[in-house]
Amino acid sequence: MKYSDERREAILKKLLPPHNRTVAEVAQEEGISAATLYHWRKKARQAGRLLPDQGDDPEGWSSQDKFHAVLETAAMSEAERAEYCRQRGLYPEQIQRWRASCEGANDRSDAASRQQGEARKADRRENKELKRELRRKEAALAETAALLTLRKKARAIWGDEDE
Repeated sequence: MKYSDERREAILKKLLPPHNRTVAEVAQEEGISAATLYHWRKKARQAGRLLPDQGDDPEGWSSQDKFHAVLETAAMSEAERAEYCRQRGLYPEQIQRWRASCEGANDRSDAASRQQGEARKADRRENKELKRELRRKEAALAETAALLTLRKKARAIWGDEDE
């Protein structure tokens, strides 16, 4: 069945604040399959619209949805940002927190990669030391085995003196 663009937009608005309806609720109410609604939401997201998974609590939004909210509000004035937040059931402080998190993301990844590099270096050093110790112990074991074999051959040749 083909739905008009206006009808599709009206249905997608039910997923947004202040309604914050779930896909299952809207599908039941409208008589449209949930798969169709998920498809519409996915297409709208690809077009750059903000349609979060869970509408109840903005803190439960995915990081991608939070990032899109930060992008949408980046060039807005404070009054425009406040209106945007009212329409979506957000607080301006949440947007500020999410923006700070986005801005600090690269710093955290740099620090994490540095820590991983240091950990890899320590692991390689430990691995090298363990291999060296294993070679030393294998050589000692081979020497001991050779001495035992020699001792056994000497007893066989000269007879056992212990008996």
